[in-house]
Formats: sequence, structure tokens, C-alpha cells
Amino acid sequence: MPPNTTASTGQQPGKSGRRKGRKARLIVLVLVLALIGGVAYGSYWSISTVRASFPQTKGTLTLKGLSGPVEVKRDNYGIPQIYASSDADLFMAQGYVQAQDRFYEMDVRRHMASGRLSEMFGKSQVDNDEFLRTLGWDRVAKQEYDTKLSATTKKYLQAYAEGVNSYLQGKDGEDISLEYAALGFTNDYKPQAWTPVDSISWLKAMAWDLRGNMQDEIDRALLTSRLGPKQIADLYPQYPYSRNKAIVQEGQYSELAGAFQQGGTNGTSGTNGTSGTNGTGGTSTGTASGGSGTSGTASGTSGTASGASGTAGLDSQLGGLTRVLDDLPPAVGVNGDGIGSNSWVVGGKHTISGKPLLANDPHLSPSLPSVWYQMGLHCRSVSSTCQYDVSGYTFAGMPGVIIGHNQNIAWGMTNSGVDVTDLYLEKITGDGYLYDGKIKPFVTREETIKVAGGESKKIVVRETNNGPLLSDRDEELVKVGRKATVDTAAPDRGDGYGVALRWTALQPGTTMDAVFAMDKAKNWTDFRKAASQFEVPSQNLIYADNENHIGYTLPGKIPLREESDNGSIPAPGWDPEYRWTGYIPQDALPYEYDPERGYIVTANQAVIDPDKYPYTLTADWGYGARSQRITDLIQSKIKDGGKISTDDMRQMQLDNSSEIARLLVPTLLKIDPENKDVREAQKLLEGWDYTQDADSAAAAYFNAVWRNVLKLAFGNKLPKELRPKGQCLWVEPVNTTGPADEAEKVRECGQRDPDKAQPDGGDRWFEVVRKLMDQPDSEWWSTPKVGTRPAAHNRDQLFKRAMIDARWELTAKLGKDIDSWSWGRLHRLFLKNQTLGTAGPEFIQYALNRGPWELGGGEATVNATGWNAAGGYGVVWVPSMRMVVNLGDLDKSKWINLTGASGHAYSAHYVDQTDKWADGELLPWAFSDQAVEKSTSDKLVLKP
Repeated sequence: MPPNTTASTGQQPGKSGRRKGRKARLIVLVLVLALIGGVAYGSYWSISTVRASFPQTKGTLTLKGLSGPVEVKRDNYGIPQIYASSDADLFMAQGYVQAQDRFYEMDVRRHMASGRLSEMFGKSQVDNDEFLRTLGWDRVAKQEYDTKLSATTKKYLQAYAEGVNSYLQGKDGEDISLEYAALGFTNDYKPQAWTPVDSISWLKAMAWDLRGNMQDEIDRALLTSRLGPKQIADLYPQYPYSRNKAIVQEGQYSELAGAFQQGGTNGTSGTNGTSGTNGTGGTSTGTASGGSGTSGTASGTSGTASGASGTAGLDSQLGGLTRVLDDLPPAVGVNGDGIGSNSWVVGGKHTISGKPLLANDPHLSPSLPSVWYQMGLHCRSVSSTCQYDVSGYTFAGMPGVIIGHNQNIAWGMTNSGVDVTDLYLEKITGDGYLYDGKIKPFVTREETIKVAGGESKKIVVRETNNGPLLSDRDEELVKVGRKATVDTAAPDRGDGYGVALRWTALQPGTTMDAVFAMDKAKNWTDFRKAASQFEVPSQNLIYADNENHIGYTLPGKIPLREESDNGSIPAPGWDPEYRWTGYIPQDALPYEYDPERGYIVTANQAVIDPDKYPYTLTADWGYGARSQRITDLIQSKIKDGGKISTDDMRQMQLDNSSEIARLLVPTLLKIDPENKDVREAQKLLEGWDYTQDADSAAAAYFNAVWRNVLKLAFGNKLPKELRPKGQCLWVEPVNTTGPADEAEKVRECGQRDPDKAQPDGGDRWFEVVRKLMDQPDSEWWSTPKVGTRPAAHNRDQLFKRAMIDARWELTAKLGKDIDSWSWGRLHRLFLKNQTLGTAGPEFIQYALNRGPWELGGGEATVNATGWNAAGGYGVVWVPSMRMVVNLGDLDKSKWINLTGASGHAYSAHYVDQTDKWADGELLPWAFSDQAVEKSTSDKLVLKP
């Protein structure tokens, strides 16, 4: 019963979407009533079983360990605001309340993070557990707790754990959640006590999903099996700095960094060292690598140094690794692919209130319940013994608030995408691995995986000086590694090459300290100091305060590499030239404070122009489609002295405009299709304003054309490891995209999960096509005849073919009558419980899952309801929450969650925010004591 199937599709704003949601709930209710009546387990599934786990939200409860009474005030949406008189009481109550609403989710997450899913779900999860044990997140989390975190943070984590365990005391599984009752049909799993390390481990899971360019690194190596260096460069164009502005435009970094920019030769101090997962360490004086490699991969993409890439054996190795990654359960995102987010802040000189406005909407894979948990943590009187008055979004299972505001400041986050992972090829022998001409012994450990309903399994984890050997977890990686061929510059293959992972999150860090420090920060200085402890994952942090300041800072542990290695492709582990040489000093990371333009936008675009910065941050930024659209919207509002309101910020979050449609539609309208049905569809694009509303027929047809353009021009020419499963093609011989005799073609079937296949249609592909538009005779525009579909030999012929294919695809999906077409009918959101809702018995899936909703928006739009063009039109990631903070009056701030506060399937607060989320609405966000009291519908008092 795996918790590893990402929800695949999206929901409809408006009444019809709500009707569908109500209908689904009625069906579920009928089903449950049938069960209660005696059909299929009816004797077990009683009303009391369904309701036993609902939290008590009124009256009084005793909570042993409190030093004083705590109030828990919930509004009409079940969102809790906690009031206490000491820090320990505050976090203890937070643990208790989150466990009331979400313990099953918390339990699954900690089992995932520690590689113990098999204990809950049986043998189907053994492979996942092996991989997760190899990464060793829980071991690193324990090291953090033992050696890195402050005594105060440990105290808070302990208090939180005590609160969770107080809730668990005396309860059986069915008293905690409906899912435990369902698990009781197949195994005797019993929830165990919560520990502080369980909370820290979740940070590692979050970091994994936000890890940067690891998939791009794999993909570039895989492309070498079919494409040459020039073709790969076409598919990874340079970032368009002149068109899509970087985040930091007027910002700063330390004088040390400035010395590098001015041509200084001094290196970094090296005090950060390069301590690896196996304890190998040291200091370094590594020099900065300059701006090279930050803006693209036009050179060097076709193989690693020493000729270790570009072979069939290695391609199969990396393909096998990709399949392992595809199978891993997502924590907060889509396993690192396609994850984006928007955040921006506008200074008071451009707002109606005269104080800053800050917006944030992280884009993550949809889950039920939502990954986010809304709550407020309030000291009745802020003092040295009770320091917090903060409200926002956190994760169930973690104390504190991750994104939100306190009484003085507000902050938001987007994924920076900086390169903090490297894959290394390792020359393995019976005694160890080769490094610098010598054989070094592995660091090993034995892990025992307990399996519900089965026998335990033991594995041995091996680590090199670069990190754990991921290839040990997939037999195919070992077998094909024996066949890998290399040139004379690399060591003899022997038993083959392994694949090791070096990743900053596999070293103990201080991110948990940073969370508490940000929650109580009073000003920019406090916030920057707190951010410097936010080591993993590296995030773009935006800031605003009630003194009318705005800012941005990039924190994180970001490795330094030699100039020969920009981290864009797997590196030879045996060569010391490819070791990390240290980390970029925190005071040399870019930041921006009160820029003259009066606003800051972050949406996964480049952090800073490499011509203005001496260090390499990554070779794989997002390409800036969303960030530039947000910038354009802000500029249009403040033009001629205009002012921005809270609702203007909300409206910007809902912007559906398609940049790629704006580029392609004028050319599509010049095409002259002979078929009248295709011409009829083409007319939908006439006068279209490029907005992708759910009811738009034009958006439906354009996105189908775009999907077919990508498939014909690129998708059919990619290696099988990147194409979606189920897509089988007769393909050209390797290293060409030109025509070949039919006898020369070979049949290959795609191997990647459709939601993660390429071309995904994101803004990298916008840039690929933009550059090729001026090359109408490029080889990319060729595609062979298939059946009655004509061949294409240039851009316009391929566009015509795509228009034909799109017309008949939508006829099959939506019907021949184009008046009945709409984007939302294709672009649907299904919310699925990420465990039993994806692979449990059918009646359990009915009970736990919700949807569909038909959505507007799209890939790389501000309203980023993402879809993967290689796999289909269903929604695969969403704005997982939206918020707008008003620093002029915090009680006028607004927020919304994807689902609801509760993880209980029949709670009124399971999905009570989803319809409003889909309609683009925001809820009032009470913060002051008076506003919270006014909004309170339920009050629970926790007494010592």
C-alpha cells in the first residue's frame, strides 16, 4: 500500500466543481453507510469508528507537563491559534493539536524519512526503504540533534514530542485515524511514541524534494546516447538574463566576493571544509569558479571529464537510478522535478497602505491532506520566558512556523534551485574504491528492514568519500555498470562503475535552529542572522517589516567546485579535481535590501547575473517566465504612480497568461490547414487573449497543439529513458535526428513515469522553442509521416501537423463539437490520500480521496497548476497554499490552504478550503488577540 503515487490531475473553479465535490462526498457517504449496514467489513466500520478519531475542540483537557493553562482557539475552518505563557507550553500544545488533526500523516512521514515504510505497508515498500536507508536521513537527523542544535531548540523539540505523545497516550490506532482502522485489516501495526529526531528527519525529506539539479544532471548524461553536444546544447539554452531579470539586481555580497569580481586571486578561507557523509574532512583554499557554468550548458554536456560518460552502459545505469527515484514517495514535491514557487514583496511607496505587501504561493505536488498546516503560536505576553507571537504555515510533525509573519516581520520562500547535489561515478573493486590512484576502503553499515506480515531484510550500505552508493540499491545498475566503456583517461572498468551521491543534506546542519530564530526575528538584522542557519534546503527568502523595509537573502550550504566542474553532469569520483573544495561563505551569498525599484520578485529564476557574481550557484535555473510576468504585472500597476492593494496581489497570483501562447499563436494563425475541422479549431485562437481560464476552449486547443509540437519536434527524438512509459516508437539510429531508412530504425518504449517524463513543457522548453523559431529549417522541425499524418521538413509544416494531431486528440477526449471544449475538462485535479488513497482497497480510496476539480492556469504561468506535456494534461503540481501579508494591518492579511486543517476523512475541515482555493479566493487571517477572539468558533483549554 505505497504512499508514493503523486496526485495526477486538477479542479474546477466555480459551481460545477463544487457540485462534483459534493456528489463525490455523497457517493462516499452512501458507501460508508453500506459498510455500516453490513456490506464488506460493515461490522468493523461503525459510526463510532469513523468519528472516534475526531479531535476534541471544546471544553477542557488535562495535559500533563504543562506549567500553566493553554487556550486553543479554532475558527470556522478549524485553524488553531494557541495561547500560552511559556515557550515550552506553547510548543507542547502545538504537538498535541497537530497530532489531534494529522497524526497519521505525521506517522507516515517519519516512516518515510527513516526508511521504515515497510513496517506500516508491508513488502511493497522494501525497495523504497532500502534506498532511503542508504541515504540515511534519520541518522543525519540524530547527528544534528546530538551535535549541532542549540539547547533551546532541543528543549522545544522535546516539548513538542511530549505534546504529541500526550495525545497518543491510551489510544489504539482506530482512535487516532480511520487509516489505522483500515491498516488493521492487513497487519497489526501500532503507532509508536514521537521523538525529537522524528521532527528533524522531516527537514531531510523536504530537502530531498527541493534538492536542485540532480535530475538535470542525470538527463544530460542520458541524452548522450542519442544526441550530440550541439543538440544537447539546443535543449539546455542559456538563461535569458536580458529578458527575464534575475532576483538580485541592486543587491550586495561581502567585500571578499567583490574582490573576486575585481579580479583578485585570493581564495576562500576554506573554514567550512568538505566533511562528507563518512567523516572525511579537511579545510580548503579552493578558488571561486567564476561565472562560468551558471547560465547554461552549451559546452561539456555530452560527457564527464575523463571520458566516463556517453556510453550505453552508463546511460542504462542512470536510467536505472531514475526509475528508483521515480518510485520514491514524494515528501512535499514531485521528487525534485518541476517544482516551482512564487513570492514577491512590494514596498510601501507602491502600496495603498503605505506599508509593504508580501505574497507567497509554493508550488508542490497535490496531496490530501495538504502538506501545509496553518496555525498561530502566541505568547500571552512576549518576554524572555515566552518569546513567540507568530502565525503562518508549518508542517505537521514540526514545531514552529516555516512561512508566515510575527508582530514585526513577514517572510516567504521559493526554491532557489542552487546545485547542492553531485553524482559521482566510482571505480569499485573487491576491496574498496579508487581515489587519487589508491584503493580506499568503504565505510559500511548494516541496516535491518522490518516488514509488516513478512520476514525482516538486512542490507549493507557502502559509502565512498563522496557519499552513499546509490547503485547498490538497484541490481540493474550493477549489471550494466560491468559493461560501461571508457577511454584511456579513465580507469579500467573491472567490475563496473558505481554511482555515489554527494549532497549537503547528508551532513548535520542547523536548519531547525533557523526556524525558531526566524519566528522571533524583529528586524532585517535578526532575520539575516537567522537565515544564515538555514543550511538545507537552500531557499530564496523574501522579507518585509512594519518599519517599511523589504529584502531578499539567499541562505544555504552551497558547494564550491573547481573551474573544470560546474556540477551539471556526473563526475569521475576517482579524480581529486572533482572534489568539492569548500562552501560559499554565508556573507558572500547574494542579498538585496530596500532596492530603489521598490519591489523584489522570486519565482525560481536566476538569483544573480553571473557577470555580477564570482561564484557558480547552478547550471540549471528556472528560465524566468513566471518571474518576469509578475514583474510586468507589478510595473503595470505602479506605472504613473499607481498603488497596489492586497486584492491586487491576490489577482496577480491568479494570472493565467501563457507566455508560450503569446509567442506561437501569431505563427499558428498564419498556417493554412486544408481540413475544415482543423480550421474550425484554429479559429478558436483568433482574438484569444492568451489567458488559460478553466472554461476556455482556445486554451484547450492551444495546449494540445503545444503538447504535440513538443512531442513531434523533441519527444520522439529523446532516448527511451526520458520518454513516458507506454510510448513505443520506431526511432532513428543514435546521434542523429534526421531521416533514416525504415530498416535502420529500432523499436524503443519509454521508461519514465509520465508525470516526470520529457519534454515536460516547462519554461526551459519555452526557451528552446523561442530560439528555434528563427531557424525554420532546423533539423528539430522534421518529423516522419505516420499513417495519414503528413511528414514535416520545416517549422511551419511541423506546426500544421501538430494542429492536425491536436484537433483529433481533443475530438477523442472532448468530442467533435468544439463548443463543448474547455481547458478545465482536460486540466483536472484529483486529491488523493498519499497512502491508502493510492493503493488501498477500492472502497478505502473512495472514502479517502476527493475530486476532480477543473482548473484554469497552467505550466509556467503565475497561477502554476502544472501539467507535464509528455504525460498528459492532468494537474501534477499546484500552488499548495496562497498568502498575502499586509504589514500595514496584519489582520487584513489573507491566506488559503489547498485542503483543510484536518487529516480526518469525514471531518468538516478535510477539504473545506479547496473550493475557495480553486476559485482563487483567500480567507481572512486573524492575528491580533481581538481579531482571533472575534473569529473563534471553538475553544479548548489545556490544563496542567
